[in-house]
Amino acid sequence: MSRLSSEWLKHLPFQNVSEISSVSGGDINEAYSIVADNKEYFMKVQPNKGKQFFEHEVEGINKLSERCLTPQIVTYGEIDGDGYLIQNWLDLSHIGDQNKLGKLLANVHHEIGSNFGLNHNFDLGKIPKNNHWQDSWSSFFIDQRLAPLIQRAIDQGLINNNELDKFNNVINSFKIDMKSHKSVPSILHGDLWSGNFSFVNGEPILIDPDVFYGDREFDIGVSTVFGGFNSEFYESYNQNFPLDEGWQHRIKYYQLYYLTAHLVMFGQMYLPSVISILDQLWI
Repeated sequence: MSRLSSEWLKHLPFQNVSEISSVSGGDINEAYSIVADNKEYFMKVQPNKGKQFFEHEVEGINKLSERCLTPQIVTYGEIDGDGYLIQNWLDLSHIGDQNKLGKLLANVHHEIGSNFGLNHNFDLGKIPKNNHWQDSWSSFFIDQRLAPLIQRAIDQGLINNNELDKFNNVINSFKIDMKSHKSVPSILHGDLWSGNFSFVNGEPILIDPDVFYGDREFDIGVSTVFGGFNSEFYESYNQNFPLDEGWQHRIKYYQLYYLTAHLVMFGQMYLPSVISILDQLWI
């Protein structure tokens, strides 16, 4: 927190910042509780990435807010090259009715686009995202999500030739499985692990999105990787927007994507989990 000097804080769009303290906010941004002009706010700061770092998140929150509860954005901007995003403070709880959460996600996924992707890329994160529009989900997922991760894993010396062969086998398997599954471009949260949902006064809320239009099974697959979503969530989702037969198998591809992303970002500790999924998908 030492980087946020009194001079830095003076540039925020408030008359007076009276309190500031670090809070948990993930591993991507610095996160703070601030009291300014007698009101509490949540502020995220991304050092040296500028205002544009948060433009993708702001767009995602605005898109999702049309269909579900999201944090209310106060403002975002840039100070001395550091990007910041300020939201109204929320008293979040991870305890709540996951039936409501399943219904909420189904409602989000009911927004259908014409193609897969988004109208801009996001290049400032730990893993840059190519969101160029595609009319094929298979092409989008392989060429713009999974293949770039595989290349990064190779470049970082995280996988060997045997593991690369398994990845190539999985790509072929994915292409085959997608021939018998009709993918529809739903708006996705894009990073739906348990840290990115919560409850406010008993109502579910989605936070920290990485939105794009994709097959909704992507969100479901990501949600299964680290737990936190219970059987009531999946049952409620399926009641409100039934998944197609075979979804339990297909989500393994998205589990593989998410675990490979963590391998690239955080290192070898995720390799055994990646290999386990690769072996499950072997044909």
